[in-house]
Amino acid sequence: MEKVLVEISARHVHVTQEHLEALFGEGYQLTKKKDLSQPGQFACAEKVTVVGPRGELKCSILGPVRKASQVEITLTEARQLGVTALVRESGDIAGTNGCTLVGPAGSVELTEGVIAAKRHVHMTTKDAEYYGVKDKDVISLKLDTEGRALTFGDVVVRVSDSFALAAHVDTDEANAASIPGSCYAEVVK
Repeated sequence: MEKVLVEISARHVHVTQEHLEALFGEGYQLTKKKDLSQPGQFACAEKVTVVGPRGELKCSILGPVRKASQVEITLTEARQLGVTALVRESGDIAGTNGCTLVGPAGSVELTEGVIAAKRHVHMTTKDAEYYGVKDKDVISLKLDTEGRALTFGDVVVRVSDSFALAAHVDTDEANAASIPGSCYAEVVK
């Protein structure tokens, strides 16, 4: 069976247009730095400072702008900031904790939106059929990395024909498995 690309998703922020303008100035537009593996998603030149009760971190913004602002950090980074990051799927921010975002033109107080992204794999409908899974199924990914092979459980399958086949883990998870930038994993149901 074909293996799935596993990519490392470093800390980042998604913002609304309203919050982007509060942080960078009226009418501001994101500056694309590079395309990401998921179609239409891109890393931006813009960075913001994420501030919590115990510390702060510089984070890149990912585009395009979203319907709700959200901060995706690791559990280690959450401890550094002094906030609790709930493990959630991207976009599922109801009931999560907030923080402050600081940009060159101002700041935004988020009342919610800090998460540690749940491990997930993006698949097209054809990919899902091939692997025998459907949207929201939970699978495992078996990685055979040098000296730290491990199997990630609780990986959510996300199916859309606008996706490209790739799994995402955060930097804490990547370090635990000694992933060298990216690797391939076997799907285990």
